Amino acid sequence: MTGQDAPVTLLIADDDAVTRSGLRTLLGMQPGITVDGEAADGVDAVRQARQLRPDVVLMDVRMPRLNGIEATRQLLAGPGEPPKVVVITTFENDGYVTAALGAGASGFVLKRLPVPRIAEAVRVVAAGEAVLFPAALGRMVTARPLASAEALPRAALTVREEEVLRLMATGLSNPEIAELCRVSPETVKTHVGNVLTKLGAQNRTHAVVIAYESGLVVPGIAG
Repeated sequence: MTGQDAPVTLLIADDDAVTRSGLRTLLGMQPGITVDGEAADGVDAVRQARQLRPDVVLMDVRMPRLNGIEATRQLLAGPGEPPKVVVITTFENDGYVTAALGAGASGFVLKRLPVPRIAEAVRVVAAGEAVLFPAALGRMVTARPLASAEALPRAALTVREEEVLRLMATGLSNPEIAELCRVSPETVKTHVGNVLTKLGAQNRTHAVVIAYESGLVVPGIAG
């Protein structure tokens, strides 16, 4: 995986050749990103990701042979340290995206976003953060609940852990949460780790989905 100063390595998976080629060219021109490969379907995405070991896979949802949801699930359940997955989609209310988040994706971006913003999402996820659009995410989880919705009531989170989870749901990074809570980033990292463990969440994004599903976080209402 990439070092602190090394470029983020990226695999692009999309069944549309024009989209795939355009993303490869434009993202490859962005600072701090190297595109290692591309895949035209989910089967090839899993195979190439395991072979190339990129830091991040930019994963389309609707692809032949194996869709992006199942490809994400297979990839993250595989051996070794899997890459982070960012789902890329055309519609922000696409219910499949929620399922992909439940499968372990670290976030999602819209294809219509400017390329620099997609590149920033890739870099953010590679650094261990999540890419969240709370209002859109809230609409999607309401429409298509995840089976993990009951995890929060059973988790016995501390007051501080609930506070950290609420702030995570607004899209704040660990340093931003640390500043608001007046604690060190290392302390926030510990709280985040405890939240993930107690919720049985694969990553920050999955934890936030659980928070929305449980009603701890309400779209449009800050913590």
